[in-house]
Amino acid sequence: MDAFSIKEKTGTLQGRKVALIGDILHSRVAQSNIYLLKKMGAEVLVCGPPTLIPKHIGEALGVQVSYNLKETLEWCDVANVLRIQLERQNQVLFSSLREYNLAYGISKELLDSLKKQIVIMHPGPINRGVELNSDVADSDQSIILQQVENGVAVRMAVLYLLSGRTLAE
Repeated sequence: MDAFSIKEKTGTLQGRKVALIGDILHSRVAQSNIYLLKKMGAEVLVCGPPTLIPKHIGEALGVQVSYNLKETLEWCDVANVLRIQLERQNQVLFSSLREYNLAYGISKELLDSLKKQIVIMHPGPINRGVELNSDVADSDQSIILQQVENGVAVRMAVLYLLSGRTLAE
């Protein structure tokens, strides 16, 4: 769904620079996005606190790793921001949600400071005020609502095709 949404918004995946930002360690979205986006010709970078990024992900999956949010946003065309999954963490991996937001939260001010406009994505649900401020989630740069719509359509199409039915039926 994310790859479809990127292609729909930007016209292609080939050569696009996509950053996955946030809780890479506990995300099911991150690994599937990395495999598909790379297969479709996109460059992929993961960004977040060192405690939320698997140690050898760069070498294992062939992605770039960054711990600097501003540099990451300057690099990418698309930022897919991932939810902090506190329910999957069995130990404290960062000091507080406020501290996380200060270091890795995306605000409108931060986006406005970039030299270019980027596309903002989030697989949901959003922890507003943690990964994304509301003014970013609801901005013109965000395609989050389109992601949701595309997710429904793509899932319906896949289920239809897997059912073995044809258009004539």
